[in-house]
Amino acid sequence: MRRLLGAAALAMLLTSSCALRAQSKTQTAIQNADQDSHLVSPAQLDSQVQESTATRQKQIEVLTQFLSTPQAEKTMKDAKIDPVQVKTAIPTLSNAELKDLSARADRAQHDFAAGGISTFLLTVIILAIVLIILLAVYA
Repeated sequence: MRRLLGAAALAMLLTSSCALRAQSKTQTAIQNADQDSHLVSPAQLDSQVQESTATRQKQIEVLTQFLSTPQAEKTMKDAKIDPVQVKTAIPTLSNAELKDLSARADRAQHDFAAGGISTFLLTVIILAIVLIILLAVYA
């Protein structure tokens, strides 16, 4: 009887040991699969963040340069708007606002240089961009 109980205990011990090893291997396989199944690798994510930051910085520069032109400075001065306040507010714009306004500023600058728009229309565009910036930041 003792031999039978001993054999049963030994069999249970071996069975549970095998089951624990199998469970451990399964968990390791699941963890490895989870690591392999990421949609974006950390390197890709880092690259995307750097690209997004560079794009945002370029848009800030375009808008700042546009609002630093003599025509823009004169327009803001005539409208009694502080250019420093406007330029300081530019980096606080959302990505969507910054993308839209920098594209409009770039287009207006190119159109004005090519003779496609008048000084009056450029002045209106400058005021509109300045007002949008101030409303977006201070409203």
